[in-house]
Amino acid sequence: MIRPPFVARVAAGLAVTAMEEAKKLPTTAVALPMTAVSQMLQTSMRVQQSITSLAIKGDQAFALINWSSEDEQPEWAVFDEDTDAPADSTSSTGSTSADTPTNAGRFALYSLEPTAPIEEPAPGAESESTAATSDKPAEEPEIVTELDYPNLTLAQLRARIRTLTIDELTAVLDYENATLARAPFQTMLANRITTAKAK
Repeated sequence: MIRPPFVARVAAGLAVTAMEEAKKLPTTAVALPMTAVSQMLQTSMRVQQSITSLAIKGDQAFALINWSSEDEQPEWAVFDEDTDAPADSTSSTGSTSADTPTNAGRFALYSLEPTAPIEEPAPGAESESTAATSDKPAEEPEIVTELDYPNLTLAQLRARIRTLTIDELTAVLDYENATLARAPFQTMLANRITTAKAK
């Protein structure tokens, strides 16, 4: 058998491929717009990546020759290592860390830090009962010691008061009134006492 020339074989292969693709055309015509769009997006992303890599190489080249001697950090940008010096200067002026709250959690509004000093009320605002109890330090009832009540947050107290009896709740409320007198704690304890008495 005589073999046809190379050019004839390529032409015959192209004709057969064209016929096969023509048969597939109805099924590929549906996907053709989507394929074209995805190829365009892919090409544009490749171009963007190439441009970005060139810009990075340019930045590295400028860094080597130190293009600008100015610091690129804006004046308004403050980082942790920058704030160490001002913190030291404020501590030397007399302000303490107790001025800023450290327990900025969810219930920080309703709880005091155990080391925080108790604020003294104004002299004219004291009632007779407060004046009577301020003469002697409040004795801790057994339930207060058992619960470690002075260190409880409002959420922790809420979780524990359901198991207490009315007498224990009253003792804790009296202790709260005599010491810290935190309004949310007093309200929660009073409401729980009312609910327990209603049962």
